[in-house]
Amino acid sequence: MRKQREIIPQPRSVFLKVQCPDCGTETIIFDRASTVVKCHVCGAMLAEPGGGKARLLVKKKNIIQVLS
Repeated sequence: MRKQREIIPQPRSVFLKVQCPDCGTETIIFDRASTVVKCHVCGAMLAEPGGGKARLLVKKKNIIQVLS
């Protein structure tokens, strides 16, 4: 069976609303960030670049929402 192509391609990347584990501030980050993402309040690292997708340094329980 032949694989059907998507007529309108959807993006594979998403934005994530995460909560800082140190101070509790909510920040929106890109899941394919190419730079280090730090908390705006306390300066804790939330994500670092990983070649394609960013490596999240927060735990899964601190991901509040996946924004599409």
